[in-house]
Amino acid sequence: MNQNATMTADTTITLKQVVKDTLCNYFSNIGEDQPIDFYTILLEEIEKPLLEVLINHTHYNQVKMAHILGMSRGTLRKKLKQYGMLD
Repeated sequence: MNQNATMTADTTITLKQVVKDTLCNYFSNIGEDQPIDFYTILLEEIEKPLLEVLINHTHYNQVKMAHILGMSRGTLRKKLKQYGMLD
């Protein structure tokens, strides 16, 4: 199975499609309002839950987390600190 896909009863849903659908829903719901600095908002909305899931998935093994994310352990620690998640 593709690493970017989730299997359901008879279809495959990619992470890309889930993100796209969620973003379309978000912009439909805000109507005429235009967010400012949306890229930063998006990163913050995605990064923290991603780190939380990886903490559970790797049992807080920062080397494994950094490897999965494709970043250095130092960068990972900076992000964990940013979100108040550094032990």
